[in-house]
Amino acid sequence: MFLKNKNSNRVQLFFGRLPDKDWLAFTLFAASALFAAFHSLLLEHFYNPASIPGHMHYGNYIIFKKAWEHLIHAKDLYAAFPGEQPDLFKYSPTFAMFFGLFSLFPDAIGLPLWNLLNALVLYFSLKALPEINNRKKNMLLFFITIELITSLQNSQSNALMAGLLIFTFVMLERRQYFVATLFLTLTIFIKLFGGIAFALFLFYPGKWKLVGYSLFWGILLLLLPLPFTGFSHLQFLYQSWKELLFTDFAGPPGYSVMAWLSTWFGINLPKPAIVSAGLLIGAVPFLFKKFYSICYFRLLMLAAILIWTVIFNHKAESPTFIIAMSGIAIWLFARKISPVNAILAALALLLTSLSSTELFMSIRDQVVEPYVVKVVPCILIWGKILVDSISFSATDHPLSDSKTSSG
Repeated sequence: MFLKNKNSNRVQLFFGRLPDKDWLAFTLFAASALFAAFHSLLLEHFYNPASIPGHMHYGNYIIFKKAWEHLIHAKDLYAAFPGEQPDLFKYSPTFAMFFGLFSLFPDAIGLPLWNLLNALVLYFSLKALPEINNRKKNMLLFFITIELITSLQNSQSNALMAGLLIFTFVMLERRQYFVATLFLTLTIFIKLFGGIAFALFLFYPGKWKLVGYSLFWGILLLLLPLPFTGFSHLQFLYQSWKELLFTDFAGPPGYSVMAWLSTWFGINLPKPAIVSAGLLIGAVPFLFKKFYSICYFRLLMLAAILIWTVIFNHKAESPTFIIAMSGIAIWLFARKISPVNAILAALALLLTSLSSTELFMSIRDQVVEPYVVKVVPCILIWGKILVDSISFSATDHPLSDSKTSSG
């Protein structure tokens, strides 16, 4: 017992050395967003040959911006435009419509604003989490900074996705169901896998109200582009989007459970079978309704959902992992850090976050990418969360909310 407490205290001492000032965490997130944007803009200006179209250094932002132009000019959003953008647009027509706001600005303004939106939505969502003290929240923010920068350097929407999913949980905890369902529905119109967070509804009373609000927002967001498209073209766009998603699903897996099973063990099961197995395994903790009233248990399930959306995503890329790392950070800092959890978290920092940086450049092509190293700590931690939740003891975690009910 003495050795266990001694090791635990050393772990707390190590993590406790991280800065805990609000202004420092906020500045770090905002500065990361601006640095990533201006770095991409400068690279584009000085190092992109004129023969390479599509803005190679912030191509995702250009894809999003061009989607708005294609929307208002009645083009197929999901066709290839090799002279304009580097890849296909894969989000909803509603997302393309919202990106019209950024299209009002030149790239030198729009790209920094887009990155700031991503970084600050995630920042404020994590700061709003219940039952985690402010000092630990700041430690949590520093923990995910490397992964945040990776996502921002690619001008991706993943930090925004993570923030909206966490805000969904926060608003559910506050019983602000109308806002919670808006945030959750928005994630689906960015990337469909956000729909897994509907499982959070099980923890709260008023489930029919939650379903009703979700249907309201779903129909509204589905039809929102109508003034720009007309009904027939909007119908065509949704059909084209569906065909693209089916085609995309048939492609090679990214940093995912599917790729890990294939690369490490030679197991090549159909993707739907693996995703279905992941859903069934991930659903097991939800059978323990007696723990629904305990906030820490709900935080564990939020963390598990955030990680699930990445490791079972057949097209997960390196910038996607800000979602998983946010879940890992919540799992790590929501309670006292045990030595086992500290080791797993250190592996996540090393193999998930740092493996995408220049530190691993010498072995990236030979080891990191072929063996999908980035996803492995996330899979291990997801499994640890499931074990912890299944072996959960209410006596060990007395924090509860009497307002929460499964009714």
